[in-house]
Amino acid sequence: MQCNLIADNLDEKEIYIFILRRIGMALSIYSDVSSMVKNWNEKPADCIVLALNGNAAPIKQVEKIRAVCDSPVMIVLDPVSETDYCDLLESGVDIVLQRPVSARVLAAQARVLMRRSASVPYYVLPSLKQKEIELDSTAHMVTREGEEPVRLTQLEFRLLYTLMTHPGQVVPTEVIVERVWGYSGEGNRDLVRGLMSRLRKKIEIHDEDRFLETIPGVGYRFITDSF
Repeated sequence: MQCNLIADNLDEKEIYIFILRRIGMALSIYSDVSSMVKNWNEKPADCIVLALNGNAAPIKQVEKIRAVCDSPVMIVLDPVSETDYCDLLESGVDIVLQRPVSARVLAAQARVLMRRSASVPYYVLPSLKQKEIELDSTAHMVTREGEEPVRLTQLEFRLLYTLMTHPGQVVPTEVIVERVWGYSGEGNRDLVRGLMSRLRKKIEIHDEDRFLETIPGVGYRFITDSF
């Protein structure tokens, strides 16, 4: 199983590398979240272990991760308040560990992370066609009439699939977050806005193209011929 380890403390990083490899994880190692996000398309992972130190703004780091993937995330950080702990879970973290963390506990929780990643269900979804857009649900490819197919990321696919299965209907931002990322959408409008921008660049490639509509303060809609 492929795991992305993000840690900025060299000594801690070496310990985690030893533990995670010992339980069978193949690792890609980064010193910061931005580097991992930049390389995500080339080096995706089944799960992510994020070890933060100091004033790393953990929720902002998680938001960066959730902008590109929905892989299970375990975060290790210094003790936080109960409110911050709950906020981390609601932001999309699967496991929160507070230092000090023993090697035994880290290994046990990493195995939980592996089980969660391995248990993600696979659904065979039907392909869709709306207007000039055809969405291949097996290959995660989107094709416009007269254009070459374009591959979508997992999150881009889920977003477009959600909108195309509700043509002409406004899908609230909170519902989109739940359908795309799988957790509560409260407070995640920037996350959706960024993903929508990337999706538009792939399907609205001409100036006159208009398939996706933003309804300010509410959500988004896939525009049908009647709109």
